[in-house]
Amino acid sequence: MTVQTIMGMKGRQRIAMITAYDYPTARLVDQAGVDGILVGDSLGMVVLGFENTLRVTLRDMLIHVAAVARAKPKALLIADMPFMTYETGVRDALRNASRLVRAGAEAVKPEGGQEIFDIVNNLVKFGIPVMGHIGLNPQRVLSLGGFKMVGKTEEQAKKLIEDAKALQEAGAFAIVIEMVPASVAKAVTESVKIPTICIGAGPHCDGQILVLHDVLGLTERPPSFAKRYVDLASVIRDAVAKYVNEVRSGEFPSPEYFKDIK
Repeated sequence: MTVQTIMGMKGRQRIAMITAYDYPTARLVDQAGVDGILVGDSLGMVVLGFENTLRVTLRDMLIHVAAVARAKPKALLIADMPFMTYETGVRDALRNASRLVRAGAEAVKPEGGQEIFDIVNNLVKFGIPVMGHIGLNPQRVLSLGGFKMVGKTEEQAKKLIEDAKALQEAGAFAIVIEMVPASVAKAVTESVKIPTICIGAGPHCDGQILVLHDVLGLTERPPSFAKRYVDLASVIRDAVAKYVNEVRSGEFPSPEYFKDIK
């Protein structure tokens, strides 16, 4: 899957994306047929146990991007640019995005709209594909006062459309729209020629993305918009509990699981 392939899917086929943060899950989601894999800074919350994404570092992202890249996915591999790795200017953005690309990313995703126009434009100009991210920007959770829906007012909705158009003009190949009213996401989608990918923003985008741990039932407090497709937490607990019981009873390891000198 390439950036050009994703762009060509707008209006033709819905785009299915999901997050992954390591080699085994990247291999599995790719085998399941996803179009894009995002190594999200959401790893701070679902993998590292932080309350938000702000403590995720570039080093964290490089380790997880490289792990996902080792699965050699057919899906497009996109990496989040963590907090304050691009806001400080074009030079920093280029340097940090290039490190993510060297680790295996095929595109990067900073958060923001018109205010990061120059950053997006320069990344694209120097050969690094960019996916935009508007609506709820988790990296701005402190100023937003929490993970809240964005775009409820006419003024906010208008700004989202303007942000989307600015990102398109800057050269972004797609835009994630997070936690905005469905009607607003629809208006944004219709206002641009590049694909939009919804997360908690309704059915009118060109595609959808969810966090893998939410889909698998591994998240303690999943967001209201996330659909759980399996209760993997119970499966894991039951399997490990059975192992613990067999170890304590002496049932494991039984002869087929060890060798001795004959």
